[in-house]
Amino acid sequence: MHRNPWPGVARASLFAVVSLLSACIDSQGIAPQAERLDAAQLDPGSAIRRAEHDAAWPSAQWWRAYGDPQLDAWMAQAIAGSPSLAIAAARVRKARALAGVVESAEQPQVNLDANVQRKRWPQDNFYGPGDLARTTSWNNTSLLGFSYDLDLWGRERSRSQQALDQTQVAVAEARLAALELQGNLVRSYIRLALQHAEKDVAEASLAQQEQILALAQQRLRDGIGTRLEISRAEAPLPETHRQIDALNESIALTRNQLAALAGKGPGEGDRLQRPRLDLQRLPALPAELPLELLGRRPDLVASRWQVAAQARGIEVAKAGFYPNVNLLGGIGSNATQGGVLDFLRYDKLTYNLGPALSLPVFDGGLRRGQLGAAAADYDVAVEQYNQTLIGALQQVADALVRIKSLHEQQKLAAEAVAAAQKTCDLALLAQQRGLTGFDAVLETQPTLFQRQLQQQEVRAALLGAQADLLLALGGGVLAEPTGPSDASLAPQEPRLRFLPKS
Repeated sequence: MHRNPWPGVARASLFAVVSLLSACIDSQGIAPQAERLDAAQLDPGSAIRRAEHDAAWPSAQWWRAYGDPQLDAWMAQAIAGSPSLAIAAARVRKARALAGVVESAEQPQVNLDANVQRKRWPQDNFYGPGDLARTTSWNNTSLLGFSYDLDLWGRERSRSQQALDQTQVAVAEARLAALELQGNLVRSYIRLALQHAEKDVAEASLAQQEQILALAQQRLRDGIGTRLEISRAEAPLPETHRQIDALNESIALTRNQLAALAGKGPGEGDRLQRPRLDLQRLPALPAELPLELLGRRPDLVASRWQVAAQARGIEVAKAGFYPNVNLLGGIGSNATQGGVLDFLRYDKLTYNLGPALSLPVFDGGLRRGQLGAAAADYDVAVEQYNQTLIGALQQVADALVRIKSLHEQQKLAAEAVAAAQKTCDLALLAQQRGLTGFDAVLETQPTLFQRQLQQQEVRAALLGAQADLLLALGGGVLAEPTGPSDASLAPQEPRLRFLPKS
């Protein structure tokens, strides 16, 4: 069967004409300059290398590692009722809807326009003194229009992919918002535990001060004490009462903050009991930590999708240097005389069908400017990704360094409390046997309570550092590593797409 050679010739001719005309505007000299860091080549540091390595990773509900049922229940309420998470979810829905708007440009468009008007025709140089001059008649039209962008250079396809990438950015940012909420809630909960511990120390201090006052009063009644001893024993009591009242205020404010984080009223926070936190074992780290972070941390996932989206933006800008070829068509009717429905008659039918070409020849630098801006946006996204990756490694290493140091501080703080307690007990025993006066007892008390307070602060700091490590690892928010492929992170040249031979 003889094949028609003209379709191939027509396509070649079209390509030659387009290449010749589009040479008037070129994109030479405009390209991205930033380069993404290779996570596999980054040195994680000695703190990470010395950490325990295992295939395990923090679970999605990482806060359960603290073993506090009240924290687990409160976190569930926060995730379900937090306004910040609801806002993030709404942004995801908006991004998906906007992606649908962009994708619609790839599909054929059909529009129906109808116009029914009663019109009086004038007599002038434009209309002429014809049959319609100085008459009134119906001027009705209808048109069912059709248009389809052939997208030969993939501009609309790149725009659609860019919109989908932006949707993935919104999804990752929603996960990041959830992680930030979880981190803020756990930190506030740890602060509440510390405030209760500080209150215990203050109340213990008050009890011992009252005991010393009672002993001083007894000594005065026995005739072996003085009012100076009573005055000295009474002196610290008002300040200790003030400290306890201030701690009660801090506890109430922290409860209000926890209630707000959970999307509840302050009354819900009043029902919070004293935290019972216990987290001893550090989470195991994977052997290839930087590569794991790329898929686990929501901020890194969002940065990678942002780089992919900006790479698509470069493709869109480059496709702007080539012509648009659209297929246009329509079928309708037109009637300027007769009845109101005469425009629906067959003899009033009209139609059109054919291609439309739009070719940039000279635009005063518009498209070069758009491409330059797209390349700069890509560079910004790449550098932000690099900065996020470096910051993620720093956060993990810093948390490990702090945890190691705080474990040592915890041991030393316990030894300091034991030594201060022993000194206090010996001073009190010597006073009871009449070997020393109250001065020795009074001097040992502040040191003991200060050491006890420092011990609680170190414990709270250790709990916070462990939370920071879990958060730096991504908090287990993503069950599996996800993110755009490396191929989608680099800008590509637009591809010519011709219709297949019939």
